[in-house]
Amino acid sequence: MELFKTLSVLSLLVIALFSATMVHAAKFDITNNCPDTLWAAAVPGGGKQLNKGETWTITADPGTKEARIWARTKCQFDASGRGKCETGDCNGLLECQGFGSPPNTLAEYALKQFNDMDFIDMSNIDGFNVPMEFSSVSPGCNRVIKCAADIIGQCPNELKVQGGCQGPCWVFKTEEHCCNSGNCGPTKFSKFFKDRCPDVYSYPKDDATSVFTCPTGTDYKVVFCP
Repeated sequence: MELFKTLSVLSLLVIALFSATMVHAAKFDITNNCPDTLWAAAVPGGGKQLNKGETWTITADPGTKEARIWARTKCQFDASGRGKCETGDCNGLLECQGFGSPPNTLAEYALKQFNDMDFIDMSNIDGFNVPMEFSSVSPGCNRVIKCAADIIGQCPNELKVQGGCQGPCWVFKTEEHCCNSGNCGPTKFSKFFKDRCPDVYSYPKDDATSVFTCPTGTDYKVVFCP
């Protein structure tokens, strides 16, 4: 009997290990459809120059969270990968190790979270610099989040900065706009973004209409200038 118990335990362990390996790293294809060269950035992932029409593919393991993908504009880097960008700069590095400086349109994700689901969103809380689409590409999930409005052209004067439209928290630095206490509502400036990109975060408590899920194991794409 002890032998059968031991074999049963070993069988369960093998099944558990096999099941764990079945959940692959998620793939993200990042494509630049803009007319100008961009410098894609990802944490985790690093960064890469993308000329028009080029695609950069990165992967992220199940359990990854607080992850971001964004575009940087008008960058100049030397041979060592150091320099600066007009928008989205990540501490002067080509290979980003931290988040970028606003304004930057963000694709955000957390993989294999509650109920084995991925949570994905786009955000204008840090402002807007490049039109973007973030979508799933695997069977079984059909999610498309897009922000392609003329936000820079229509940007309120108070939020206008070189190369983009700044998020109001970074301009006014008040509790009303930054929501550090976690107790805040929409403002006229967050509504500017929400009216133009209704599926995208416009202020920190904008969860109800801005967070989407896909089953863990889904692959994704990010398109600049969709």
